[in-house]
Amino acid sequence: MSAIVVPTIIVAAIGMILGVILTIVSKIMYVPVNEKVALVQEAMPGANCGACGFPGCDGYATSLGEGETDDITRCPVGGPDLQAKLSEILGLAGGVADPETAMVMCKGHYGVTNQIMQDSRIHTCAEAKMFYGGQWACKYGCLGMGDCVDSCQFNAIGIVNGVAWVDRENCVGCKACATACPQNIIDMVPKNKLVFVTCKSTDKGAVARKACQAACIGCMKCQKVCKFDAITVENFLAHIDPEKCKNCGLCAKECPTDAIINLRKKAPAKPKMTPEQIEAAKKAAAEKKAAAEAKKAAEAGEAPKAEAPAAETPAKEEAPAEAKAE
Repeated sequence: MSAIVVPTIIVAAIGMILGVILTIVSKIMYVPVNEKVALVQEAMPGANCGACGFPGCDGYATSLGEGETDDITRCPVGGPDLQAKLSEILGLAGGVADPETAMVMCKGHYGVTNQIMQDSRIHTCAEAKMFYGGQWACKYGCLGMGDCVDSCQFNAIGIVNGVAWVDRENCVGCKACATACPQNIIDMVPKNKLVFVTCKSTDKGAVARKACQAACIGCMKCQKVCKFDAITVENFLAHIDPEKCKNCGLCAKECPTDAIINLRKKAPAKPKMTPEQIEAAKKAAAEKKAAAEAKKAAEAGEAPKAEAPAAETPAKEEAPAEAKAE
């Protein structure tokens, strides 16, 4: 019996002693935890993209929770939903920041510019930039090697026909692609702005046009046609002021090189009909009209016949009633 009881007592005593020691140590080494920081960390999206200017989501959460900053609009990934949560947690009334998206300011695809060299040893835009400024005729344009694609965590950018292209629906405005681009041709723009100068060349018009057919040539036609003074041309390159731009698209229509794009959604144009299709449509319309008139005439002819039995029915029913009364 003692062989069981004694070891049990010893183990229990050791456990109690260790428990007391752990309790004392936990009190001595206790580190205060800011509950707000923990709540903010839970609310963060966890993208760790660095667009907020802090070292990841935890860094931003710590700064907010400890009161080092009160700007709750710095996370483009979380957007308005995150801002509402942070406002509730921290009791801050921060304004809602306008959502931004990345925009590639280049249209130098294979059809409008030339590739002046190829080197199988070059695999990134950064390498191409260091190697004589890239392999394209335009030294300002997209290098097309996909550094921006590799940096994006949201599948919002890809290389199409040699040029980077941004999916505005997937883009969260984290700026990772803009940071990765060695050409600095990816700008962050308000999502509600739809008209842009997709060129970064500051060469003279003839030189720019020779390098790329879609280059801005500094002709100033866009500046003259703009009714809102939203466009200025400096160093042979047009610039649009997003504060003044109304997305009217007049500058895009006037641009002779299509360097200015207008992303406004337009209703598709109605396809033109051939003469045979026009005749068939006229015939179908005439048949439909004739059928409608025939149906109307038939309904008008049946109306009196339907009313006659209705008038005779009461007379037939009254006769037996009078006979019974007599």
